[in-house]
Amino acid sequence: MKRPGARPIIGSSSVAPAPAPPPPSGIGETAEITLAFEDNAKASLVFGLYDQNLAHIERRLGIMLNALGNRVVIKGPPDLATRARLVLEGLYDRVQIEGAVTLGDLDGAIQESALQGSLFPQAELAPQGPARFEQIATRKRGPVRARNAAQDLYLKALRHNELVFADGPAGTGKTWLAVGFAVSLLEAGQAERLILSRPAVEAGERLGFLPGDMRDKVDPYLRPIYDALYDFMEARHVERGLQTGMIEVAPLAFMRGRTLTNAVVLLDEAQNTTSMQMKMFLTRLGEGSRMIVNGDPSQIDLPPGQRSGLIEAVRVLEGVEGVARIQFRDVDVVRHDLVRRIVTAYDAAARGEPPAGGQRP
Repeated sequence: MKRPGARPIIGSSSVAPAPAPPPPSGIGETAEITLAFEDNAKASLVFGLYDQNLAHIERRLGIMLNALGNRVVIKGPPDLATRARLVLEGLYDRVQIEGAVTLGDLDGAIQESALQGSLFPQAELAPQGPARFEQIATRKRGPVRARNAAQDLYLKALRHNELVFADGPAGTGKTWLAVGFAVSLLEAGQAERLILSRPAVEAGERLGFLPGDMRDKVDPYLRPIYDALYDFMEARHVERGLQTGMIEVAPLAFMRGRTLTNAVVLLDEAQNTTSMQMKMFLTRLGEGSRMIVNGDPSQIDLPPGQRSGLIEAVRVLEGVEGVARIQFRDVDVVRHDLVRRIVTAYDAAARGEPPAGGQRP
């Protein structure tokens, strides 16, 4: 049955019977599904250069994919073949909107297919279509969908809670998605300003020796936030927002004594806050505002013996109404597959486990 709104057309779907005597149900069955895409050019984008996207799906799902023109034949166990079909349909829909597919999009579609398969029977999907990961939308980038289950939970938490903690390794999209979510609220008129902050731990008193005004002194430590802003907003809009105060990027020390109303407030690299700084920051929350606190507990730059405010805050505020915590793991890294393997190797070393010998975790 064709999914409502889906671009691919299912040409045929059959299950080859096993030779007699038949094996127990579900064992040894092989499904063959043929998908025909309407647009050859877009189908080639889905398949990737030299069908590299299809090869990636084959490796991840353990099935066989054979492409010919705008058609692809999927062969494998029925549940995995169905997942592959959902992946290809999702990628085709994405190409219709964005015109390209990255490796991250591909991995996200594979993870999303697992969610779809767990919520709906293979024989029929919900009338509204299968479950989809959460997404945000900005004027510059259009819709941006979560790439894994952790990011999906993160976006859901951001929508439904006034204070969200997100902790986990680098490369999981914590800061990037938080800035995108904040920009989406600003553009929708649900927030009047964005306040983005980081503790400038590495600088200390040396800030005074850097040339320029205060913005020149702290900009190097806030550059990752600027990078995310320029990803989601046109450069001229960012500059205008900085000039008018609609967007404020400031070090954590500048938050003391303020009440932040009708704003989205993001604290990045929160693992480098002290307990006192974290309490000060959290109590700045004013009426109509939301707070997002991100950090990586494995990369604390505080002096030895000083407790991280992020670690303490998630423990103290556990179970408080309106507060959510999302934990990312090494398997949630989306920056680059090698980054994920590096994080996994470091985590294994910290646990005293032997090196994996270069094998993919």
